[in-house]
Amino acid sequence: MKQVVAAIMKRADDILICQRTKHQPMPLKWEFPGGKIEPGEQPRDALRRELLEELGIDPVIGDEVSRIRHIYKNGGAVELRFYVVHDFQGELDNRIFRDIRWVHRGQLPEFDFLDADKELVRELANGKIV
Repeated sequence: MKQVVAAIMKRADDILICQRTKHQPMPLKWEFPGGKIEPGEQPRDALRRELLEELGIDPVIGDEVSRIRHIYKNGGAVELRFYVVHDFQGELDNRIFRDIRWVHRGQLPEFDFLDADKELVRELANGKIV
């Protein structure tokens, strides 16, 4: 099972979401920034590395707010750990995504998210998480 970390980056009632490029697996789907935990890497260290690589920022990583296991139709399995990020150093620099947007939490379900993220998206939109 692939181990993945992702950030729920908050700014008031807005959440940062990112759209995959058409060349990535599951093209043009929306997701939360983050990525795979490398062997021997701690989850928070992996998230810090991923956010630096993807967005050019040094995050202040808060609590783990959700953990989801998902099996895709193709048989791939993933365990996602989501951490809240209320603050970061640096300016957001979209280095790998097609698009990044700050979106009001209530609008999140309007976006075509990865299947593994959909339940979390509903909980965020309803104010049940962060």
